[in-house]
Amino acid sequence: AAAWFVLTRPAVRRWIAAQLWKMPAVGERLRVYELSRFYRTLGMLLKSGVALPAALDMAGGLLPPLLRHALQRAAREVREGQPVSRAFARQGLTTQVSLRLLGVGEQTGRMPQMVERSARFYEDELARWIDWFTRLFEPALMVLVGALVGLIVVLLYLPIFGLAENMK
Repeated sequence: AAAWFVLTRPAVRRWIAAQLWKMPAVGERLRVYELSRFYRTLGMLLKSGVALPAALDMAGGLLPPLLRHALQRAAREVREGQPVSRAFARQGLTTQVSLRLLGVGEQTGRMPQMVERSARFYEDELARWIDWFTRLFEPALMVLVGALVGLIVVLLYLPIFGLAENMK
């Protein structure tokens, strides 16, 4: 009950989220996850005919505060005439692959398709990582469960062995 009470507090949840973002492997995966959601939404908005500055503002609501501030700075740069790829790269809103895809989208005029392709790339990368993690985690979990069951069995039999020894 105490753990539930503590975990329902917004300040505690923000602190836990901040700690997760600081972890090297987990933080990068969270960033990729958030960027995939952002790129997917941005691509859909651009495909439906929404102008890029307005689409950036609308899709920015999906991002966590850290990335949202970076997006606001990037959107300001885009409004000032900077290419999207350069603004996103400067603010840390892309990886090397999506940077190239955005550049191709700018040159060919197929920005919505390239943004969606970036989202698909991020989603595939996340799927691969989750698959790798589960393949690693399942055997470790089985060993842990086996050790726990073994410990319970030993703890159940110890009193019986103690009684049998005392009866001699």
